Amino acid sequence: MSKITMTTPLVEMDGDEMTRIIWAQIKEILLEPFIELKTEYYDLGLTKRDETEDKITTDAAEATKKYGVAVKCATITANAKRMEEYKLKQMWRSPNATIRAILDGTVFRAPIMVNCIKPAVNNWSKPITIARHAYGDVYKPAEMMVPKPGKVELVYTQADGTVTRELLQEFKKPGIVMGMHNLDDSIQSFAMSCFNYALSVKQSLWFATKDTILKKYDGHFREIFEEIFKKKFEDDFKKVGIEYFYTLIDDAVARVVRSEGGFVWACKNYDGDVMSDMVATAFGSLAMMTSVLVSPHGYFEYEAAHGTVTRHYYKHLKGEETSTNPTATLFAWTGALRKRGELDGLKDLQAFADKLEKACVETIEAGTMTKDLFALANLSSKRHVSTREFLQRISERL
Repeated sequence: MSKITMTTPLVEMDGDEMTRIIWAQIKEILLEPFIELKTEYYDLGLTKRDETEDKITTDAAEATKKYGVAVKCATITANAKRMEEYKLKQMWRSPNATIRAILDGTVFRAPIMVNCIKPAVNNWSKPITIARHAYGDVYKPAEMMVPKPGKVELVYTQADGTVTRELLQEFKKPGIVMGMHNLDDSIQSFAMSCFNYALSVKQSLWFATKDTILKKYDGHFREIFEEIFKKKFEDDFKKVGIEYFYTLIDDAVARVVRSEGGFVWACKNYDGDVMSDMVATAFGSLAMMTSVLVSPHGYFEYEAAHGTVTRHYYKHLKGEETSTNPTATLFAWTGALRKRGELDGLKDLQAFADKLEKACVETIEAGTMTKDLFALANLSSKRHVSTREFLQRISERL
């Protein structure tokens, strides 16, 4: 059988620990036998990031701007424990945060639904897509320890030297302080991406912040969304029979739990981080969640929404067999290949991505799955297998 050919490379960002092992197995078992895989490879493993002083992460993001489509493996975000374990030069920032800041745009995360796994929320019959703003807020902060009594102010100095001050806190005792920011351009890009995505999938868009408390900060997000909707999207939403509405984040949580699903839920950066994990877990598993960063400039970066599965990696290093779910990582590859095929006019590459996803879902529904899904699957006949055997069963079905 002749292999499917590619004309433009994908940007391939390798990662860490167990997901790095799975990454290689997916390529070996499910991709390379069928595709003349063309990628520009970047090793974003923590060791290589430390070796290059994180330049490789920036290079990978810039390559994504060049080629338009990237696929990324899960990576370690360094903390004090990881600094000691890997003997790092410094505590490098999250590569995801670095890439998102360079590409801008919005992260869309949606559950991969299979018939035999019912959501923990009984009335959820349709997928819920989390649209997460991908810039700023607590992911690009300035932090400071306050060791003694004193005052902390926000100070804005204009180019002409004019100074505006806002008292943050008069400290009587030691404490901590943090400053965060966002940009109108980024919020506008976030809004545009959300409205366009909702139209493309013909689903209503919900947006939630806490503007009753953060009247200026979150209030500005709300104002920008409403202005863009009124000017550019209101008529189009009416034509396809969907709606846009704003609500407070706490009210949104209550509405979401009572809903049947089937909508796009736009969240600020931190809210989206938390809520996407909640939605993924309620639908079954973090390993059953797709994630794509959509930039308003036409860049797409696909990744799994979960971490590097450290516990399984340590078992793997001991030579023990693991049953780690590769589905989200596999769907990152299929999403990137489908988009590459769409942009390059390669129908066979798009069809391959569709068939591979179908083969994966049908393998689970037929009763062969990894251990995390075994307890969740409502099947009379089922078995859990190793990661490698699961991928081999998908290959046979494909």
